[in-house]
Amino acid sequence: MPLAPTPSPHLLAVTVSPRSPLTGAVRVDGSKNAALPLLAAAAALGRTVHVHGIPASADVQLMLALIQRSGYRVAQPVVEPGSVLIVPRPGRIAVPVLAEATKIRASYYLVPALLATCGTANLPWPGGCSIGDRGMDMHFRVYEAFGDTIATDEDGYRVTAAGTGPHKVAIGLPFRSRGASVAAILRAVIGRHRLLLANPNLSPEVVGLLTALGDAGWVVRIEDDTVAVEPGSTRVTTVSWEVPGDKIEAGTLACAVAATGGSARVEGVRGADVAPVVDALNLLGIAATAEDHALVVHGDARLTHHPLRVLATLDPGGLDADFEPPLMALALGMPGTHLFADDINPGRHGNLLPQLARLGAEIQEISSTRCRLTGPQRLSGAAVHATDIRTGAALLIAALTARGATTVTGLDQLRRGHADLPAKLRALGADVTEVTR
Repeated sequence: MPLAPTPSPHLLAVTVSPRSPLTGAVRVDGSKNAALPLLAAAAALGRTVHVHGIPASADVQLMLALIQRSGYRVAQPVVEPGSVLIVPRPGRIAVPVLAEATKIRASYYLVPALLATCGTANLPWPGGCSIGDRGMDMHFRVYEAFGDTIATDEDGYRVTAAGTGPHKVAIGLPFRSRGASVAAILRAVIGRHRLLLANPNLSPEVVGLLTALGDAGWVVRIEDDTVAVEPGSTRVTTVSWEVPGDKIEAGTLACAVAATGGSARVEGVRGADVAPVVDALNLLGIAATAEDHALVVHGDARLTHHPLRVLATLDPGGLDADFEPPLMALALGMPGTHLFADDINPGRHGNLLPQLARLGAEIQEISSTRCRLTGPQRLSGAAVHATDIRTGAALLIAALTARGATTVTGLDQLRRGHADLPAKLRALGADVTEVTR
């Protein structure tokens, strides 16, 4: 099984000091948010799947270990680092105890694969970033629509597959949940059901999953308000999928470059995936463009004093909530009064705002999920802590413009989503120093 390079146990933090504008070119890793459902789909498909572009982030590596524990063979071709083969094993296995699944939110993607190998999925409640309650009720309604039974207790939940289920399943989601959409799609795959899903999530990650299933022979139809999947040709014997570049990492790096007044090319990301960030930068007067496979910050900023309205949404083409923290860190240095809202992750601001305040940021909380700030503000270096992945990324951006050095701890959280974001900033010229024991 492939394992990410283990960071030095002596690495405690990084110290970031302001310096000249960031410049150059850097390539993003594969997307954690896209890799996790693709890997779960590879296990659910019931055939050998070759997945390329696997990031070395901790959450993805844990998912691979969990898939292996769930009755699948996970192998890394020696000649192709960053790719894996996921191979089903014949027969049923005993229901595994996956206590470590509590470390990541995406452990719920494993339910269909476990139903395929065990008939039952027994999992702890999902963990991951502590950014508010994101319940499982909608997931459970999805499985019940397929005839499965659910049992819960304080430690976790158990899904038991129906002996026979409906041939065709129609589900309407009350809101466009990414997790519930993936659950419905993968549950249809393992049972070879026809699925009509109304009000689906149509983020690039879900559309990418559907495209991958289409390449594997499934019949997929995507419309604005519905997704239909049904079994198709089984003659597709070679299944090979590619994890797209990390749009959130690309947007974070672009915000870091823009915050320092620099110019850089961030490669390996689909331009359409980062269009909301490009739009926000251009609104501020920071020249940026989205190319087919890159995000470019041009560096000839003519600040507009135009306020940002950063509203996270699940609507197709909307702003991914994970873009909000880096844009907030950027806005601290931009003229205007800027509004931010993330109703999707109700606990995120509770993590992010107190840490930015340690640097001297003045941010007015309108509610637990909405805030405003007026820039430009002068920040000062301090000791801050990455309480979750996106807070850590935002703190690195803010530290690049603060007077004096900033020490960022909590790197284990940051590495869950980014194998080594500080190294990418360093490649663009940032003064980032590792702090060891």
